[in-house]
Amino acid sequence: MKSILVTVVMISVCVCAGVRSAQAQTATPPSSTASTAAAQAAAPVKNPVTSVLRIILPRQQKNILAAIDAMPTDKFSYKPTPDQISFGHLVVHITEANNSMCAKVADIPAPKVEELKETDSKEKLLAAAGASFDFCTEALAKVDDSKLGDNVDFGRMQGPRAMGVFFLTGGWSDHYGAAAMYLRLNGILPPTAQGQK
Repeated sequence: MKSILVTVVMISVCVCAGVRSAQAQTATPPSSTASTAAAQAAAPVKNPVTSVLRIILPRQQKNILAAIDAMPTDKFSYKPTPDQISFGHLVVHITEANNSMCAKVADIPAPKVEELKETDSKEKLLAAAGASFDFCTEALAKVDDSKLGDNVDFGRMQGPRAMGVFFLTGGWSDHYGAAAMYLRLNGILPPTAQGQK
């Protein structure tokens, strides 16, 4: 009886070993590209704060400029209520905020640009907003995290340069949200609600 039990155990061990060996031989080895990508994804990111800022910028630029472009020319003077700013004023604010904040984060002078008015043409306001995003892209291209602790005067408050990063990302979200609301109040679907094209 004991020898039968030992034989059954030995057969079970051999069968399990054979199955594992067959699985190992038929398994697809990971490609070197996948291994490299996984290793890179696991590696720490150098300058994580400013790297993320540069990742966020193109999407926000695309959405905000598309929202400005979607608003009909005759609606740039539109205000949801008398106490709110006009759509044209919102575009002026976006442009000025980009030029000011990107300069502060990059520790460079803001560009010298013609002063905008909310009554300027749609074409002029859209071009100025586009130029402000181009300035941000250029200004932030070489920024790293090393100066984010420096104290900076942001006008209404002072704080570390990193505060400007949060002002930018929060501002872009806020600006797009406001533009999207103005569009919807005029029966226009905002760019991000239109789906993939």
